Amino acid sequence: MSKEIPEILKEEYPFESHFHTVEGGHQMHYVDEGEGPVVLMLHGNPTWSFFYRNVIKQLSKSHRCIAVDHIGCGLSDKPQKYKYVLENHIKNVCSLLDALDIQSTDLIVHDWGGAIGFGVATRRPEIFRRFVVMNTAAFLSKEIPFRIHVCKIPFFGTAAIRGFNAFAGAATTMAVSKTKMSAIVKKGFLLPYNNWKNRIATLKFVHDIPLRKGHHSHEILKAIDEQVHLLRGKPMLICWGGKDFCFNDTFYHEWTKRFPNAETEYSKEAGHYLLEDEGESFIPRIEAFLD
Repeated sequence: MSKEIPEILKEEYPFESHFHTVEGGHQMHYVDEGEGPVVLMLHGNPTWSFFYRNVIKQLSKSHRCIAVDHIGCGLSDKPQKYKYVLENHIKNVCSLLDALDIQSTDLIVHDWGGAIGFGVATRRPEIFRRFVVMNTAAFLSKEIPFRIHVCKIPFFGTAAIRGFNAFAGAATTMAVSKTKMSAIVKKGFLLPYNNWKNRIATLKFVHDIPLRKGHHSHEILKAIDEQVHLLRGKPMLICWGGKDFCFNDTFYHEWTKRFPNAETEYSKEAGHYLLEDEGESFIPRIEAFLD
């Protein structure tokens, strides 16, 4: 796909594109807006930095906002023979932090961004100040919705996700509970995933969910959970949508158990894309916390 943002989306996503070369020579896209204390934002599947667009618009008035598109996502390269696993996504973010010489940052994570972000933070705890956690996990769990589990089925999952865009497409309605996305916002979410080749990471992230021992990312995620105690003394805000079909309240309680002193902002009505459902509530809360 083109790495140019269509004119019709530039009001929603008015950011300059930056690219960092990761191992293998692949180009990882990121947004770098504003000046001040650094805030690193990591998205999940099947979103991209577009998910954080309204957070960036607000926080970049007083912070330096860096929002990454993982390899295979957003405006980043989508190599067809890349190893799309948790360890590589963690290494890519570490590589970007090194390239930008980031010595201190806050972290905002959502969905797969939690495992990736806390994978980075547990390896480099000294550079992370504060954490904002949104409907995500950074620990092992066997809970998985049926509608995602079936996408792990060989052949069927590939056909559904890469052939019919059943993951990213369905998320534009299933991941919100209060809001009907406008045509422009829906176009933004789906822009990077417009054909079979460009949906490769959407499928590979599903394959990378470690539900059993022996899975290639099982030990990596287990190690992250075993090291999160290194971060327990740092401020955390947990923002949560209670109507998330994927990261339900079981995950919310796991976070509060691991970080009992965390501040919380919980909405019974918001879904998985909580920034779409109640951004007008969550974004000021995030801004106040980081200020």
